Amino acid sequence: MTDVTIRRAAESDADALAFLAAVTFPLACPPHTTREDAASFVVANLSPDAFREYLSDPDRVLLVAEQNGRAVGYTMVVFGEPHDPDVAAAITLRPASELSKCYVLPGHHGQGVAARLMLSSMEAATDRGAAGIWLGVNQENERAQRFYTKSGFTKVGAKRFLVGDNWEDDFVFEQALTAAGNG
Repeated sequence: MTDVTIRRAAESDADALAFLAAVTFPLACPPHTTREDAASFVVANLSPDAFREYLSDPDRVLLVAEQNGRAVGYTMVVFGEPHDPDVAAAITLRPASELSKCYVLPGHHGQGVAARLMLSSMEAATDRGAAGIWLGVNQENERAQRFYTKSGFTKVGAKRFLVGDNWEDDFVFEQALTAAGNG
């Protein structure tokens, strides 16, 4: 674990981030999500071009975890008020930031990579003046829910999330941020 570094992603990371997303996003989907729906979501939202857009957006920070020079995980923090009315009603901490993505390659689960990415993401949100950070997680993804709870998040509501042609049900989790970057 000591050989894992966390750094801010650059435009040159777009292809590696898209690869990570293509591998990890389907793993976070509930079992009933078809491969086609997951793949269409990845193509529409997690392509190299999409990551180049995210990386050029001043209201986003992407962080990448690397081991031996290879990207093994990433997060994306989005700053600002949520656009989803269900999320806006559920969260209580303003100004808000969203942990939009938090993914680690399967061979690196349980090694502390996600925890380090989480801490760095909370620090990035704190540095931008956010009072809280929120995220959406599929209601069937119990492993991720356990990780977020262990990381200090609390379930505060629910929202819907479109994958392909199907709406999925997500829980909304929120955590207060402190100057140290955690709640």
